[in-house]
Amino acid sequence: MALYRASIAAAAAVLLLLPTATCQTFQRLGTCPDLGCILPPDQSDFLPGQQFDIRFEVHAPVNGSEAFNGGVPDEAFSVEIEKQGGSGSKSIAQYFNRTSEPKLEKWTFQWFEDLFAQEAKTPSVVNVASKAYRRVAIYEPGIYNVTLKYYNDKVTTATWTVRPLATEKRAKNVIFFIGDGMTTNMITAARLLGHKSVNGKYQSLLQLDKFPVIGHQMTHSIDSYITDSANSASALYSGHKSTVNAMGVYADSSPDLFDDPKVETIVEILKRVWGSAWGAVSTAFIADATPIALTAHTRSRGAYGPLIDQALNGVTNYSWPNHGGPDVYLGGGAEQFLPGSGSYQGKDYYAEFANKGYTISYNKTSLAETPKDAKTLGIFCRSNLPVWLDRNIFTDNIAKLNNDPRGARGAATDLPGLKEMTLKAVDVLHTRGGDKGFFLMSEAASIDKQMHALDYDRALGDLLELDDTVRATVERLEELGILKDTLVVVSADHGHGFDASLWKCRHQVHGVQEDGP
Repeated sequence: MALYRASIAAAAAVLLLLPTATCQTFQRLGTCPDLGCILPPDQSDFLPGQQFDIRFEVHAPVNGSEAFNGGVPDEAFSVEIEKQGGSGSKSIAQYFNRTSEPKLEKWTFQWFEDLFAQEAKTPSVVNVASKAYRRVAIYEPGIYNVTLKYYNDKVTTATWTVRPLATEKRAKNVIFFIGDGMTTNMITAARLLGHKSVNGKYQSLLQLDKFPVIGHQMTHSIDSYITDSANSASALYSGHKSTVNAMGVYADSSPDLFDDPKVETIVEILKRVWGSAWGAVSTAFIADATPIALTAHTRSRGAYGPLIDQALNGVTNYSWPNHGGPDVYLGGGAEQFLPGSGSYQGKDYYAEFANKGYTISYNKTSLAETPKDAKTLGIFCRSNLPVWLDRNIFTDNIAKLNNDPRGARGAATDLPGLKEMTLKAVDVLHTRGGDKGFFLMSEAASIDKQMHALDYDRALGDLLELDDTVRATVERLEELGILKDTLVVVSADHGHGFDASLWKCRHQVHGVQEDGP
């Protein structure tokens, strides 16, 4: 028995140490299995005709455990692509009908192999040789093998899959609701809070309960099982996973935050192919990861000012499909619009949008008065919008804020909620999209933000607001006669640790909760 207990203790100790050792080790580049890197990486999926960039990197570590070739990268690397069952391999330039090879790029980056190197401040230095092929597309469905050859005998391979499209377009419009950080357990708690149960039978249901199809998805990043709202939004909008903090790109090792290989997002595809209208609504600041990822192409979600410029003007440093700017854009985040340190190049982005023909709204009243056929920008406060509970119950909390969207001192008090913004966006997009249809993303951002703060009451209040917004949106679609032409999707982007039973015990919920929203 003593030997048995000792063996169990030893095994437990090993299991405890394994995650610690793993977490102490870092990656040189998450998508790079060896010293040769292919971006997009192995296992990438594409729609036929979806546009993307390709980057190849050859690394030559100068020091550390991977030191190789005296720190001199192979500049004569070669790359081929071959469709399985096709007529043979071709060079990348030949396959994509490029008359010449792109210029060779070279740079140096540093990284820490593990926590010990980080604490000792002894980085590993890596020299890089690279080429980027911009704005390419594969139109024929199938499986494609990409082979990078370097250092004479080294090979890195990637398999890309181009998935076939349905032969018939089934929806003219798409409305994509995102409950940021929302889990199934939270939906259960919201149902307990907002709907009466008698003898185990709910007397009413959430609108989310009435959807005909339910499923699960996995949005974790390329190099981490714990994602963030940037990478997860990018996965939802493009079908391509990336690195935490990255949006619309595969993160490379270059020093430039805006030259990483891009992938086309859903609004860029819809605008290019169908000419559809599109818009975004969020209770966060509009440059936050979930709304801005519709048009963002960078590995740094924190580049708020430049990303607002991308939302208005598109990608300007390389040839790329132009999304034309949003037809409607509603949320918080005046810091990126007021001239000063928070905006791109210090510009007045209210004026930049106005110069492109946008009607500007700063509060709920002016938003309601905005014509349905007008390109609409609505920025209603600095930073994130106050949550439902504070806008409707504890209104004194709002009066204390200094968040006027025009930069004046004082509080923004005439605030729209998610429902008002979403219904306005539907009206604008339906009018402007016409026969070409529209795409709308509507985000309940503070489910996530309040869960980070462990403020369950405010998080669940915003979840119930999301549910009410979905219900009201379905009703508006019915009124407009376009419900049958519209795909409505509700999803989370990631989750949080949350237990509905513990929350219920804390509040002693019995049928109806008296002190909730």
